[in-house]
Amino acid sequence: MSVLVQGDQVRAITLGILVNKATGVVANGTTSLFTIAGGRVLITSLVGRVTTAIGSTTSNAKLVYNPTAAGTSFDMCTAVDIASDAVEQTYYITGSVASGGALLVGGAVGQANPIFEDGYLVQAGAIEQNLSADPVGGAITWSVTYVPYDAGASLAAA
Repeated sequence: MSVLVQGDQVRAITLGILVNKATGVVANGTTSLFTIAGGRVLITSLVGRVTTAIGSTTSNAKLVYNPTAAGTSFDMCTAVDIASDAVEQTYYITGSVASGGALLVGGAVGQANPIFEDGYLVQAGAIEQNLSADPVGGAITWSVTYVPYDAGASLAAA
């Protein structure tokens, strides 16, 4: 008798634990996406997917990391205009967060998109979505995979 490894098990072995966060209707300002608690985690991927078409008003989106203890908030990427993005549009970070050259990129619908080449080690805090204006409708589901780096560390949808 053969035992097959399921797709979610392969993902867990390769990328770590998967957590999803649906934004609801996207709106101007800051939306908490994920909370890191109990120590450091290694983020291995962070991808957004439009689940409801976004309105036509120009709105620049970026992701912000906000530590709860030592350190200061910083942009994980530069902003990208999400106006009129269609269902299945994906967003991903390319480049190095540490260098300040990271970009939040919107891949075309149906296009293959990369994930991080290297993971990002973060301490307790929050990952937030920040929009420069209200695009009038739309929704994004963000997916993150991570590995606990410290014993007891976790990441959860906010």
